Amino acid sequence: MVDLVKLASVIVIALVVVSPLILLAVASLKPDRFQILADMGSFRAFWVSDPTLQNYREVATFDGPLPMARYLLNSVVILTVTVIGGILVNSMAAFVLAWGRLPGRALILTLMIGLYIVPQESIVLPLLNIVIKMGLADTFTAQILPWLASPLYIFLLYQFFIQIPRELYDAAVIDGASPFRIYWSVFLPMSAPALATVAILLGIETWNQYLWPLMITQSNWSRPISVGIASYFGSDSIYWNHAMASSVLMMAPVLLFYILFQRWFVSSLISSAVKG
Repeated sequence: MVDLVKLASVIVIALVVVSPLILLAVASLKPDRFQILADMGSFRAFWVSDPTLQNYREVATFDGPLPMARYLLNSVVILTVTVIGGILVNSMAAFVLAWGRLPGRALILTLMIGLYIVPQESIVLPLLNIVIKMGLADTFTAQILPWLASPLYIFLLYQFFIQIPRELYDAAVIDGASPFRIYWSVFLPMSAPALATVAILLGIETWNQYLWPLMITQSNWSRPISVGIASYFGSDSIYWNHAMASSVLMMAPVLLFYILFQRWFVSSLISSAVKG
């Protein structure tokens, strides 16, 4: 009886979590916005009798007032560069903090944690002023550069690096390896779970950015898909069919990204729990 209650609870929770995604996918396959609005509020919202990909064909374009294909490509470029660059920058900073001869390391760590507490929204205005004065407004660089380094990810990787046995570092030094060679050839290969965790968290954070891209972009050339989708809701008539299809386009890459890295992500969480 207890197992049956547990199973029922899991099924109910799963349905609550998954049902908005199912509704979104089903609505994107309906022929027009009027059908979506008519079906809302009933179980018909989760069913489509005559599915069509017309909504996707209409939004997945590189021209027009809302070129979602262009926005999606922009987001993928920003995500890729930010994640790769962020892994390198944060891991190098963490390695130096963990194994470098830095005076006042404890103070640096304390200040870094303090920086993480500062809300991102409180720094966007001065950051916007700096970016505009540097001539980087409406560029990919302005959307990537400010978020490469993060106190959270540096501290997370620092916690992982500091637990690696000292003997490995000393052995590499005795073999004549430089600090960068030790970082690149010894520590990074051993840190795949932690790096995957950083990649997933940084990737999701980057993909869901809205306020900063909204402030810094003015053209379709650099605007990400999160800002593009919000444009549907700034007019008198909301084209729900196009908004739903665009939302699915935005959701698909980040789900694929998580699926690719989830094995290392789960491994890192289990490892952190055991060590904690």
